[in-house]
Amino acid sequence: MSITSSTLTRGAGIAVALSGLIYIVIQFIHPADEVSSLTTQAWVTVHSLSFGMAVLGMVGLTGVYLRQVRQFGLLGLIGYAMFGLFFVLQSAFVFAEAYIAPLVVADAPQFAEDFVGLFGRHPAVTDLGPLAALPLVGSALYIVGALLFGIAILRARVLSRGAGILLIAAAAVTPVAGALLPHALERMAAIPMGLALIWLGYSLRSDQRKSAGRSLSGESGSRLDRATTA
Repeated sequence: MSITSSTLTRGAGIAVALSGLIYIVIQFIHPADEVSSLTTQAWVTVHSLSFGMAVLGMVGLTGVYLRQVRQFGLLGLIGYAMFGLFFVLQSAFVFAEAYIAPLVVADAPQFAEDFVGLFGRHPAVTDLGPLAALPLVGSALYIVGALLFGIAILRARVLSRGAGILLIAAAAVTPVAGALLPHALERMAAIPMGLALIWLGYSLRSDQRKSAGRSLSGESGSRLDRATTA
């Protein structure tokens, strides 16, 4: 199979859609962020899926950006850099949650509990150093990055405007949910974001099919013109 830009773009569409689907699913099966969960298979499974979600999200987001790079401008670049960095940090953190935290829980249970509770609003007892700033930094990258990326999609007018609007709405509702809802319900704010990513993936693949169809039509027309003039 030959690797072309069209193939890579279609792959990016699948990647971002799968990322959104996984993001939704894990909200319903995520175990409690506490020490007793660390030794369970459910913990490893969910955070392995979260790692895959973050990697697929970064790959897919890159494809979405490159498809519109000329129309995105500086605003889109900033949005892509911030939103993409969120997925990079997410992948590193959930990898540690899945495969490192369970190894240290027996010797340092308090540290393990404080570490996995960073995003669960559990006040840390141990000194986590720079890690303590991770929820604030991650939230800023997630919210502001998604907002700017969604606005850039609307301005570019290449992919679905509906997907861009949903991405903006999903980012906007996140801090509201965090302020008003308990953590268990706050997770549900990830659903519109997952749907926005799925929509983006579908839009990217649809756009690629249309582009391929236009290219084939143009080639057929050119061959017909040459045959007529000959």
